Amino acid sequence: MLRHLLLLTLTALAGHAAASTLREQVAELFKQRQWSEARTLLEGVTAKEPADAEAWQALGQAHLALQNADAAVAAHEKAVELLPDNAIYRLQLGHAYGFAATKAGLFAKMGFAKKCKAAYDRAVELDPANLNARWSLMEFCRQAPGIVGGGIELAYAEAAEIKKLDARRGRAAYASLYSHEKKFAEAIALYDEVLRETPGDPDALYHFGRLAAQTGLHLDRGLTALREIVTQPDRKNDARVHTFIGDILLKKGDKPGAISAYESALVGDPRFTRALEALRKLREG
Repeated sequence: MLRHLLLLTLTALAGHAAASTLREQVAELFKQRQWSEARTLLEGVTAKEPADAEAWQALGQAHLALQNADAAVAAHEKAVELLPDNAIYRLQLGHAYGFAATKAGLFAKMGFAKKCKAAYDRAVELDPANLNARWSLMEFCRQAPGIVGGGIELAYAEAAEIKKLDARRGRAAYASLYSHEKKFAEAIALYDEVLRETPGDPDALYHFGRLAAQTGLHLDRGLTALREIVTQPDRKNDARVHTFIGDILLKKGDKPGAISAYESALVGDPRFTRALEALRKLREG
């Protein structure tokens, strides 16, 4: 999710690069994953131009990449304060709240979760056709309990709305929910439908591979799917994909291959916890 949001920010910045050297600089820093440098540059911009909503929004994304929850929330709140009717800014604020919830104690966690849901709701209200906003709302409802506005029934209702807007994404939405409920055969069948209609679809490839890694079903096909993803230039260092490749190789009994895959994951994200933990266990064992 975070990777997708950073790419949205990068696209927005790059779209105006000809008119702004600053945007070009920030876009390049984001592309190179130089988050600290981008943060420093953007902090200078927001200090000089406190009404620049785009700079606040980009600063929030830099803080998210650096896992600075409080600073990410503050920056995104400022962006929304300046442009309250921007659906993308509301969506990104929701993600900042969601990330903050993962770092907070019990009572603060509930508060951030409620704010996350409210931000997603507002993003959908502002732009009902925004598939990313609807998907985020669906995922929130899938994961969160009813006390903070979640619930599996609400998640399925959102999946139905996604399907109305885009049949392919709708199938993927239902497959995600089926996976959550451990209806793995149904989920795999839906991803198969997507891949038959759109061979090479990166989302379907990723989720098919993820399911294979998590369930042990269709290991060879799952491995092929994930390896196809990392042939794409913008995904070659995707830590999640390499970690799932490692998981599949481990299930197939290829310990050296798994270690290599987990090491590749850390090239993309040296702090990726899943890969670090998997490597630790393999080396200790």
